[in-house]
Amino acid sequence: MNHDHGYKLLFSHAEMVADLLRGFVKEGWVNELDFSTLEKINGSYISDDLRERQDDIIWRLRRKQGKQDEWLYVYLLLEFQSTVDWFMAVRIMTYIGLLYQDLIRSESIKTGEQLPPVLPMVLYNGDHRWQAPVNMGELILPAPGGLDRYRPQLNYLLLDEGRYHEHELVALRNLTAALFRLENSRTPEDVQQVLQALITWLHTPEQDSLRRAFTVWLKRVFLPGRMPKTSFDEIHDLQEVYSMLSERVKDWTKDWKQQGIEEGKQIGIQEGRQEGRLEGEVEFFLRLLERKFGPADEITQTRIKSADSQTLLRWGERILVAQTIEEVFEE
Repeated sequence: MNHDHGYKLLFSHAEMVADLLRGFVKEGWVNELDFSTLEKINGSYISDDLRERQDDIIWRLRRKQGKQDEWLYVYLLLEFQSTVDWFMAVRIMTYIGLLYQDLIRSESIKTGEQLPPVLPMVLYNGDHRWQAPVNMGELILPAPGGLDRYRPQLNYLLLDEGRYHEHELVALRNLTAALFRLENSRTPEDVQQVLQALITWLHTPEQDSLRRAFTVWLKRVFLPGRMPKTSFDEIHDLQEVYSMLSERVKDWTKDWKQQGIEEGKQIGIQEGRQEGRLEGEVEFFLRLLERKFGPADEITQTRIKSADSQTLLRWGERILVAQTIEEVFEE
């Protein structure tokens, strides 16, 4: 079982989706949602070129709109990869289009009716922080004159797990926050704290399915990634995970520490390579800028040298159409 399937199992439970929205969507309209109406719908859409989207998770729930109720669709895209997808906004726009096509094709929306709102969410747990644009319009070059008003402006909500600090997640006290805390844990003691909370929260018979989902994810995805030499076949419940961790905490701490050393070495090698590439990108950008606008002043050079690769790429594209050096750096 990989991370995608593990998360898909967890977020196939309404309780997880409700906590995701309550805890991580900081907007007033969330208070208007009726979480008792959460309903999972088919997440496989076939586009004209017959490619399928089967791993996406799509829920809908009712939202109060004046005196009427309306459906709100939540499109949850799970993203587990070592590199950030710069063109994620294009993918999101395509997937939402497929969702709307399916609603029209199935006659859920009739001619003359308006399409329901969609909240596209990208849940990302990669090692590197997400830097790709979250708005489709930022990927498209500015157009001259009135043409710019035709530029798509679709946004998606990014949840980059690595950006959250422990104190933020503890304060939320919800299931999705507990999942993020596990992902960000650094020691077996960190995991024990979260497990104790999950055991307390998931104690009713109605929560057995979600409790099993957490257990499956821990034994098949999370723990093997931290301790690849250990077998977890005998674990069948969260309490058993907690007990096993308590019994072998010294051995596990040693394994985690060694794994951290190895990961640190690899990260150091990768960062060294990236730093070398970045220096070359800065030098190349400065040459382009100088050829079109002349030598950059000291303040501009400092700004360029502190930029990351994606920012340099965005500025580099603007050089092609900018009339002044100020237009290159406009935000």
